[in-house]
This record gives sequence, structure tokens and C-alpha cells, in this order.
Amino acid sequence: MQNTVQPDQEKFDCSIAATLDTIGDRWTLLILRDLFKGVRRFEDLQKNLGIARNLLSDRLNKLVSHEIVVRVPYQHRPVRHEYRLTSKGLDLSPSLVALMHWGDTWCATEGPPTVLVHGDCDTPLQHAVSCPTCSLTVPPKKIRSKSGPGRRQ
Repeated sequence: MQNTVQPDQEKFDCSIAATLDTIGDRWTLLILRDLFKGVRRFEDLQKNLGIARNLLSDRLNKLVSHEIVVRVPYQHRPVRHEYRLTSKGLDLSPSLVALMHWGDTWCATEGPPTVLVHGDCDTPLQHAVSCPTCSLTVPPKKIRSKSGPGRRQ
């Protein structure tokens, strides 16, 4: 189920730009953060975030239309839904962890406000980019880019 909702290909020849068009505003990222934390119901998201109801509804509808989130009924009279991350949504985890890591390093003057830990052993997690061939951690200055199969000529 890949690329079911595609951004305008004429507009985006860059995966970062396409991603930002889909999830790149403050509220959407904070909604995703809360969904990853297990907050699933509209009222709870609205209360947690302090977001206006119309903005929350708009962002959730966009996440649903891009198949990042799915609406699941939890009550039938009246019908109420909760929002769950799809596998496409779960794939955003490393991106959010990277943003969090950057914020912990450059914005949190008294240390990280939240620490992510491995659920099995409670060890704080590290964020790194590694090479699948040699298993080495690759620092930013050693990362290179080259044209991929989706690049338009």
C-alpha cells in the first residue's frame, strides 16, 4: 500500500518537500507525537494539545486521507472514533525521534524534557544513521546523496 495519495509530482522532486507537504506543520507533528504516546481519542488529543477543534479535525482528516492514521469506532451511540497509526504512520517514528534528538541537543537548556527508553530493559535510546552493509554508524559529513530511480530527468 505504497504511495496511495501522491503529492503533485511536478511540485515535488524531493522526498523532504513531499513529506513536509504531508506532515510538516507544527500541529500535525504534535498530533503524531501524542498518537505515538498512545493518545487516540479526539477529546484527549484536543485537551492534551490545547488545539482548536477545527484545526484538530482538519489535521486528523489529512492524516486519514494520507493513510497515516485510521479512524476506528469505539462507541456506536453516538458514533465516536479513535485514531490509530497505520504501518505508514508507524514508519514516521524515526523521523520524530530525530527531531526530538535535535531539540534535546539544541533547544533543551536543562536537559531533555522526555527520555525515550527501550521498553524491555529501560535503557535510554540513541538515534543514529547506520549502513546496512558494514553496520557502521555514519556521521552527517560522511553521508552523500545520488540520483535515485524516482528522480525526473
